[in-house]
Amino acid sequence: MTSLINYLSCAALWLGLAVKAPDLVRHRHDPYLRAICAVLGLAGLCFLLGAPPTVGAVNRLSGVPNLAAPLTYAAITGYCAASQVLVVHWRGGPRVRRTARRWTLAYAVVILGIGVAFVLGDAPVERRTDLDTYYATTPFIAEMIVLYLVAHLTAVTVTTVSALRWARHVRGGLRAGLLLLGTGSLCGAGYSVAKLVAVGARWSGQDWSALGTTVSPAAAGLGALLVVVGVLVPLAAPWAAEWRRASRAYVRLEPLERALDDLLARRALRLPRPRFASPATLLMWRRTSIHNALGHLAAYCDRDLYDRIRADALTATGDPGLAGARAWAAVIADALRREAGPGPTSPPVSGSGRSPVPSPDPATLARIADVLAGTGRVPAASALPGGRTTAGTA
Repeated sequence: MTSLINYLSCAALWLGLAVKAPDLVRHRHDPYLRAICAVLGLAGLCFLLGAPPTVGAVNRLSGVPNLAAPLTYAAITGYCAASQVLVVHWRGGPRVRRTARRWTLAYAVVILGIGVAFVLGDAPVERRTDLDTYYATTPFIAEMIVLYLVAHLTAVTVTTVSALRWARHVRGGLRAGLLLLGTGSLCGAGYSVAKLVAVGARWSGQDWSALGTTVSPAAAGLGALLVVVGVLVPLAAPWAAEWRRASRAYVRLEPLERALDDLLARRALRLPRPRFASPATLLMWRRTSIHNALGHLAAYCDRDLYDRIRADALTATGDPGLAGARAWAAVIADALRREAGPGPTSPPVSGSGRSPVPSPDPATLARIADVLAGTGRVPAASALPGGRTTAGTA
């Protein structure tokens, strides 16, 4: 079970890294992006190196019993440094670089201390899951264990406090990301605390190794999941908002496209619908189809009808946008009737035969669709010259 938690956590973190890797390639000198990728990459490496099968492979290939331990502890310490640097860059301020350098230097010293303590100590018996408690009383190895656990606990505590305190002053995706990051770091603190309690129990002659072999991995796995989501949420929030906006705009234009459907089919004006496309692409496709139809109807549009309907609607509603949308809906309905009528097509009864000005922009298209959907009223037949009716066209 421990191995499964480790590998799933590693996969989640490296999946997040894969999402951000293209941005890092394009903006490789951005310290904020580098910190994000370092957090995700090093956190995944911690779980990979800490999995018992990986521990056994590293020890076997190196020929050094328990070499995987200092490598894992160094990766954990590097993750701690990267998480602190990320928080520093996230918050900004006049001393970002200086503070980031100090955290990096401090944890570099910790990594050096881990390596020196392992070299000076003696750990001849391989322990894949309970090295912390098994060697808790061994000179230098015990110091190495306590050093990395205290360093990790310090980092996650600072990250938790900073993230949750900052979350009170922001909104939206950043707030959600900070809350998730703070909660994930708090779970990470559970990893260190459980390990330290198990080590302390070993010093007093008790055997609480289960804390280090069951509770700690579970807390670390949950923390990793929350951290990766917390890091990615502020980055994905603008993309998700745009996705939602495009989806709503696409659905909103459906009544207008449906009114033009017969024309689009008869004149082959609709482009093939894209498959497996994003909402933004589908929105562009629908707008293109509508513009193609309106371009074809331009010769059948009555400018005087547009001006008259717009003036009447403006007097009635006082809303220029709604007045223009109602006028366009009436003109489109009239133009569709003319274009589809039997026999030779005659020019508009009055007017120049040119498309009403201004041409509908995306916002106007949406309001025309609202009118055709029934949220706005299409002018009655008496408003059209010669008693022409729009029935059946919308």
